[in-house]
Amino acid sequence: MMTMETLQSTLGMFAFLAAEITVLFLVISYLVGVLQQYIPPEKIRSILSSKNGKGYVMAAFLGAITPFCSCSTIPFLKGLIRAQAGFGTMMVFLFASPLLNPMIIGLFAVTFGLEVTAYYFASALVISVVAGYLLEKLGFEKYLKPSTYEEPAKSCCGTTCGTKPVEENKWLKIWRGVWKDFKTAMPYIFIGVGVGSLIYGAIPAEWIASIAGEDNPFAIPLAAVIGIPLYIRAEAVILLSAPLMAKGMGVGTVMALVIGSAGASLTEVIMLKSMFRNQMILAFLAVVLGMAILTGYTYQMFF
Repeated sequence: MMTMETLQSTLGMFAFLAAEITVLFLVISYLVGVLQQYIPPEKIRSILSSKNGKGYVMAAFLGAITPFCSCSTIPFLKGLIRAQAGFGTMMVFLFASPLLNPMIIGLFAVTFGLEVTAYYFASALVISVVAGYLLEKLGFEKYLKPSTYEEPAKSCCGTTCGTKPVEENKWLKIWRGVWKDFKTAMPYIFIGVGVGSLIYGAIPAEWIASIAGEDNPFAIPLAAVIGIPLYIRAEAVILLSAPLMAKGMGVGTVMALVIGSAGASLTEVIMLKSMFRNQMILAFLAVVLGMAILTGYTYQMFF
């Protein structure tokens, strides 16, 4: 039974995390929207078409300023494929975009500190680049479905064809987009905050440490696998993981959980099935799981 002290601790943690994530989401989302005004999709496609090493690295960094979650990366990826961008750089973008977006990096920094954030960022970037390069060299481009290259039918989308629409103030337009994204994400974020706060206030530290602590050698791969069907946003996973870590969960396990859930959600895999053959789907899952497990174990080994 929850005591008054436990209830106060849970509600206090919920209020703090809810306020923090709301401010972070709105501010970072708006800054990214402003940045995207100066880096249009055509410029991104041009850079990702590069066949040299610079193109692979730029693909990872550009992925960090584009969509906020794995599912919203898919429509942009289709545009890159139709624009005939380099296959290897496109794969780097696919891996890096949901893992390195500013919201996740900002939350990592605030929640776990700069050392953990820097290691997570470097590991995700390097593995994404290496995986994209190897997939291209191994000829996995042949596992793209032919329909992926087809242009979608154009429509007037409710406007009068041939009539120039009234242009909205671009700063207000960015804010409307940010607010729309926030309203979509809010239920998932608050669920994550609520569960995390409850864990912080009610679940014994010894129980969590025994299952997900650094002494359990199977905690990291288990977290990576669980992360894929865990249908909540990565931001919520981080908020849920913070109280778990305070109760004894290993940092490497947290990283594996975040990479698994952010990098290859079940919804994203289903969406990718419309573009990729089974061989490419399996390769994609292998890269994300490998990244999650390798990042978790190496952090635990070196720190």
